[in-house]
Amino acid sequence: MSRARNNMIWAGLAFVVALPVALAATSPLLAWRQPIYIAAGFAGIAAMALMLVQPLLAAGYLPRLSMQRGRRIHRWVGGILVATVAVHVVGLWITSPPDVVDALLFRSPTPFSAWGVIAMWALMAVALVAVLRRPLRLRPRIWRMCHTSLGLLVVVSTVIHAVQIEGTMEPLSKLMLCALVLAAAQKAVASLGVWSKRSLPR
Repeated sequence: MSRARNNMIWAGLAFVVALPVALAATSPLLAWRQPIYIAAGFAGIAAMALMLVQPLLAAGYLPRLSMQRGRRIHRWVGGILVATVAVHVVGLWITSPPDVVDALLFRSPTPFSAWGVIAMWALMAVALVAVLRRPLRLRPRIWRMCHTSLGLLVVVSTVIHAVQIEGTMEPLSKLMLCALVLAAAQKAVASLGVWSKRSLPR
């Protein structure tokens, strides 16, 4: 692959990640929000952007990164993803504890809250499975299936959560990012053959 094409891929990825964040920063709704609430919101946007990068790293789609190096970065990005979701939830808790409690108990009147909670717990489960892989001595195929299935649940529930929210994110750029996250996850799963006995080693 030529250097120019490599640069175009990286530039394209940077653009689709930065555009929703930049447009959200211009939202007039920010004028009425507390700083902590704004930080929590942008942490959520950052988490969605990281979800686009994760399957690309796992499947080795990004140029100048070997499969082994890509998956090593995938693990680090996974930790950052958990941290951004924690900031998102804690920030919302600080600004409105009753709303967060209602969401966690699945009694919130807003449907997007339930999907956000599902995504959060699924992400925690993904991280737990990754950390406990060696202590539990999980067979590679079983681990792959658990990790990927939970990861897909995170992606789908996060996309539904984001699409249903009418907030600071600009609608078209949000839909673009959501579509790319879904496409990247689907492509990576198909490429790796997770549910096939001949899937790539991890």
